[in-house]
Amino acid sequence: MAAPGLSVVIPVYNEEAVLPSLFARLYPALDALGASYEAILREQFQKRPDTTRVILFNGNYGQHMAIVAGFERCRGDRVVTLDADLQNPPEEIARLLAKMDEGYDYVGGVRRERRDTVFRRGASRLMNALRERITRIRMSDQGCMLRAYSRDIVAAINSCREVNTFIPALAYTFAQRPTEIEVAHEERAAGESKYSLYKLVQLNFDLVTSFSVKPLQMFSLLGMLTAAASVLAYVIVIIQRWIVADSLVEGLRAIWDRDILQFFLTGILLFGVGLLGEYVGRIYEQVRQRPRYVVQAVLERKE
Repeated sequence: MAAPGLSVVIPVYNEEAVLPSLFARLYPALDALGASYEAILREQFQKRPDTTRVILFNGNYGQHMAIVAGFERCRGDRVVTLDADLQNPPEEIARLLAKMDEGYDYVGGVRRERRDTVFRRGASRLMNALRERITRIRMSDQGCMLRAYSRDIVAAINSCREVNTFIPALAYTFAQRPTEIEVAHEERAAGESKYSLYKLVQLNFDLVTSFSVKPLQMFSLLGMLTAAASVLAYVIVIIQRWIVADSLVEGLRAIWDRDILQFFLTGILLFGVGLLGEYVGRIYEQVRQRPRYVVQAVLERKE
């Protein structure tokens, strides 16, 4: 089977109700490109077996693992990802490909006039700012699924065997000429968001610890500063009591007044142990070399 010029990878979990509407807009948008393409998506295989390939998991391994499975099996020279809930209009695919024609190997989408709640937009901006400051990975909208990747970028992502995979960040790291463009954003047509506030925080925590050791470095610096501040505080207290009581012994007794400081240092210690444990846990997950997902079946037309 000849390799298509474009592959579209769409993870699906609970958007069954919107799939007919999605394909009613997706196929015409792709047909208008005038290039060969394939869509990897649960459902619709029997309707368009000439252009649709399906990868079925035996369980829910998450959005990123679904995309990884699509990346490992797609054949297009360019690969576009988008959500199945129609928040990413399929008509915007042509704009991403046009930007790639200018020489860019990775094009990220930035949602224009986001149709999300004020709280969700604010939380996303906060997480984006924190992630960029720590990892130096500049993505204006890390939550936008509508993105275009060159074949080289997809191959580089496929070569990574990390348990915790954050595809847009990896693509930004591997890209020679990355860029972003504004894309339209529509209200969710079906299903519900998979990312609660907790999952959003967890996602960014995974991202930060996967791409940077700065949290460990910051904790080490905090420990040194805390130790230095503690020593300085005790010296000041000892001198103050020495002067007031006119006795060095009274000043030295300040060393035993350490309850509050002990609680503070214990909290710092526990936080550091937890942070170190996160990195050790990642090493443990990696060396186990368990499969990241299990494919139940692959539906595709054989020629």
